[in-house]
Amino acid sequence: MTSFSSFPMREELTRAVTDLGFETPTPIQQKVIPLLLENPVDIIGLAQTGTGKTAAFGLPLLQHSDPDQKHVQCLVLSPTRELCMQIQEELKKYGAHMRGLKIAAVYGGVPITGQIREVKANPQIIVATPGRLIDLLERKALNMDNVQYVVLDEADEMLNMGFRDDIDFILKSTPKRQHTWLFSATMSNEVRGIAKRFMKEWQEISVAPANQANQNIDHQYYVTNNHNRFDTLQRLLDFTPGIYGIIFVRTRQDCQDIAEKLMKQGYHVSPLHGDMDQKMRSKVMDRFKSKQLQAIIATDVAARGIDVNDITHVINYELPDDQEVYTHRSGRTARAGKSGICMSIVTPKEIGIIRQIERIAKAKFHKSDIPDGAEVVRKRLFFYLDEIANAEPAADFAKLYQHNIHERFEAMDKDELIRRLIWLQLKDTIDNYSKAKDLNAGYEKKGERGERAPRGVDSSGRAVMRLFINLGTKDGMTDEGLVDFITESTDIEPGMLSGVTVRELASFFNVGSDAAEFIMTALSSKKFKGRKVRVDEAEQKTGGGGFNRERGGDRGGERGGYRGGRDGDRRGGGERGGYRGSRDGGGERGGERRGSEGGRSSFSRDSGSHFNKKGRK
Repeated sequence: MTSFSSFPMREELTRAVTDLGFETPTPIQQKVIPLLLENPVDIIGLAQTGTGKTAAFGLPLLQHSDPDQKHVQCLVLSPTRELCMQIQEELKKYGAHMRGLKIAAVYGGVPITGQIREVKANPQIIVATPGRLIDLLERKALNMDNVQYVVLDEADEMLNMGFRDDIDFILKSTPKRQHTWLFSATMSNEVRGIAKRFMKEWQEISVAPANQANQNIDHQYYVTNNHNRFDTLQRLLDFTPGIYGIIFVRTRQDCQDIAEKLMKQGYHVSPLHGDMDQKMRSKVMDRFKSKQLQAIIATDVAARGIDVNDITHVINYELPDDQEVYTHRSGRTARAGKSGICMSIVTPKEIGIIRQIERIAKAKFHKSDIPDGAEVVRKRLFFYLDEIANAEPAADFAKLYQHNIHERFEAMDKDELIRRLIWLQLKDTIDNYSKAKDLNAGYEKKGERGERAPRGVDSSGRAVMRLFINLGTKDGMTDEGLVDFITESTDIEPGMLSGVTVRELASFFNVGSDAAEFIMTALSSKKFKGRKVRVDEAEQKTGGGGFNRERGGDRGGERGGYRGGRDGDRRGGGERGGYRGSRDGGGERGGERRGSEGGRSSFSRDSGSHFNKKGRK
């Protein structure tokens, strides 16, 4: 069996690897390290997140670095500041015994002046995000004329984030570059395009078929109606009392909103998104790694730098638009040979996306029922029984308090004492779930909110449903234009539409109840002026007869039935209605220039748990 000691590395690296306790290399390390140590060719390395790619390129990079040369010799590009800092720390550990070695990290979100001082101190290796590196180049604070090795880490993600032009510019700014090492979790046409433009004859090294998901992950999906999405998330958290995971959302605002809702209800979680400054992001990650937090709510971009091997669950609050992003998300669990679970909350019309991901990721998804109240209580009961059985009280605990405990409960039967202890742990859960409704799609009782049933009748007595669409006058939409767009996109007759109302950020229209599902499915696969169309049932006021007007108006995002806005903007209100639109956020100048972002220990609402109702220990 191959070991790190068998690699022909310089003595300083061998010592560092021994100090770190490394013995057997991972599959990607076994294939890449010997090749790049002896014959540093151009390569494309395909491996999932968490398979040891940093050491795979980091050790050869240090092998070919010369600490006596006081200029930048190696450049590592990464998509996010978290990953940038993580790579720098790993490289410092590997090069701990190399005298004179300097490694600088440059990324957005912090003042640039301190980083200018670092790069002017002549580091041999720079780890950078594309945006901040270009800022330094434009300020002429950094010279890359002598860079010989360039590593593109998480290349697919950098391209997904819109860094293609930046990568082109940076690679053209390294005239003496001898080798390019590209590492990616997936192999897309864009990644291959980078290779064709900037790499010589490269070797492609893969430890799994391109885009294939980790085989140690159990992929589950839960089908519910859109307005039950948050309740389903809570139910899944309560049903997995030992969870230590990441909950993925689409936008920064979703991240903040969902985290705040969960924290108010006592869950020990925190948001992680691009609007947070570096100090706050670092604090959240420190709490998460020390398991003070049982989960973080994160956008895709913010989660790229998370390097934690013990994550048990990944939850997709919504599926990503790009199926390849699913592979990245699910890859946060089941790292270092461990197993993990990836849960996805979907609506009935999103099941087709699950099938697409199955084909791309070559992974089988398992449809699971959203647990009912009795199942949640039963799951938590067995969790607490196991905790009690496996508890190991401190030795001095019995000495200090044994007499008091014995005296207080001397007359109480042992079984009665156990029942009372378990009741204290479970009483809040039992109260909360005593009348819990079934959240599985298709099981709602007649008249419940969100039911796909006739909401009223039109003037001819036809049963109709009122639908919402995320296009309005801001998109150049008019009443006639909306009718034309719907009829051309679905091949239905204009006479099937009525009650068309076009507002600033969204529009509404009536359609026959028997055709509503078809129209929602057909329109949701369309784009209007490059923007993805979203359609759902409009939220209605209760009471009255027939159709009632939608609550609110344009400001606040059609409060009753619409929340969202145009891509990159922050229009729209809170989670007040049945439909939450897309707010694909912008990005950060000086860091990740273009992004697509937008409690307690065991997630118990039970008093006496690891954390109480307020989330305190």
